[in-house]
Amino acid sequence: MCPKAAASRAPGAHNVCRLLGRRARGFYARDAGVAHRHNLALLRRIIHHCYNHCLFQESTKFKNVWTTHSASPIAYERGRIYLDNYQCCISSIAQEPRILYQKPKCSKSEKIEDALLLECPLGEMLPSPSDYKSSLIVLTVQNWLLRLSADSGEILEKIYLAGSCCKFRYLSWDTPQEVMVVKSAQNKLPTAARQTGIQQSVLFYLAVFQVLPLSFIGKLEINKKIFGNGVTDVAVSNGILIVMYSMGLVRLYNFQAIFEQFMEQPFDLGQEFNCNGQVGVVGKYPFGLPCNIKITDTPPLLFEACSLENAFQIGGYPWHYIITPNKKKHKGVFHICSLKDNALAKNGIQEMKCCSLEPDWIYFHPDMSGRIIHVGPNLIKVLKLKEVKNNTDQMEIAEDFTIVANRENCVNNAVTVTASGRVVKKRFNLLDDDPEQETFKIVDYEDELDLLSTVAVTQAGADGKAHLDFHCNEHGMLLKSIPLLESWDVTYSHEVYFDKDLVLHIEQKPNRRFSCYVYQMVRDTAKDDECSSHEKTERVFCKKGGRVFEYT
Repeated sequence: MCPKAAASRAPGAHNVCRLLGRRARGFYARDAGVAHRHNLALLRRIIHHCYNHCLFQESTKFKNVWTTHSASPIAYERGRIYLDNYQCCISSIAQEPRILYQKPKCSKSEKIEDALLLECPLGEMLPSPSDYKSSLIVLTVQNWLLRLSADSGEILEKIYLAGSCCKFRYLSWDTPQEVMVVKSAQNKLPTAARQTGIQQSVLFYLAVFQVLPLSFIGKLEINKKIFGNGVTDVAVSNGILIVMYSMGLVRLYNFQAIFEQFMEQPFDLGQEFNCNGQVGVVGKYPFGLPCNIKITDTPPLLFEACSLENAFQIGGYPWHYIITPNKKKHKGVFHICSLKDNALAKNGIQEMKCCSLEPDWIYFHPDMSGRIIHVGPNLIKVLKLKEVKNNTDQMEIAEDFTIVANRENCVNNAVTVTASGRVVKKRFNLLDDDPEQETFKIVDYEDELDLLSTVAVTQAGADGKAHLDFHCNEHGMLLKSIPLLESWDVTYSHEVYFDKDLVLHIEQKPNRRFSCYVYQMVRDTAKDDECSSHEKTERVFCKKGGRVFEYT
């Protein structure tokens, strides 16, 4: 591997291995739920066996029970469908839509920018009875952080983050269901201000909260005087601060160490604080949150790497990372290297060598097996790390199993002969992701059932046909295929969810038109068989809460 393709390693890079390794084994602070997950493993296996037995029976079908459309984005979270910027919530569990709550249309100043579902942790005593039920954390355009009841929409908690000088826009998990990060949009000066020579040093703001009970940990600035020029984005995940630069550079810092080193004073929500000579209350209007973590010097660097489009992933066992060499000609080429010493794994350069409009993608398997999933237009490779024979210090990438698209009837001959005997030569070959050939569009992992799910699409003219397939996560064999009845246009944006006995397809069409198709698991009858085919079936329209639903 050439020097430019290799990741440079900071002197303290071994610390990132130790930090990630301890967290994975459950030794990190407030890693709640690890013991419970182990204790519930046996129960999950029993449920998994019983449910899979039902799911994979031939008599089990999925029926499109209802459909709805919206002029605003549609979101899905754990059996709840949210419409109208989270003002309407519909239960997806019943065979008919049941509106859980419908709030009046909100003004532009109350628009919700982002949301996270918050679920009750196992085995913890919580201060309020409402904490034991699922809730929704939402961020509004006016910098309000609200905790809403997931079933009624009632406001349970309300926190003001900051004034107009800072625009918070994004919610994410540092540690899922434990530590939440609120990130601002990048601060940019108006063109007129930049022309006068005014400099903008603060690029992003981050506010960090512990959840259930919701408590303030700290707020900090990402300043180019500390992190340098060219910062384009930041993220926080698993106790790591990730800083991305315009030249493809990615730098990792220990987020917990930053707290400990640079926190000036801890604050609680509702506590008074001094804000430029005025008395403010933490989390209350008009001052919001104090900036109590002030980074005055560059934090110790854990690791840095250079990758095309800042694409960088860590996973596997022992720890490895995946990058793409930072040149456009290397797009679609992935290098898998050891995090410990940057050594390229044997067979560590992975490339599909496909000719397609959409690039292939690669990521570490979410099942914590340390495997890697590499997805191309017509091929899914599940790869594994294993020791090189007679060399325990080096790892190699080996193929665990593959899933291949069904292209048996596709013939792509460069030369064809007509019935009259005339030889016709094609001027071009079909792309590997040509819509007329079955192509993988979505690959996901269902953790509760330990299944690998794929969505494959074939489009002939204006009519596209898609099917959701379930594969054994251990060996890749096909276990169940579910046809999606609605036409699938490959130029639209799609999301597909599988949740126990439910399949949900959310589609975004041009001009902000959104559709939601709900499928329920049913036992096979003659009537259900008809509904399972692609033949036209009678549609019934019904109006509930001012919204129109279509029934099969």
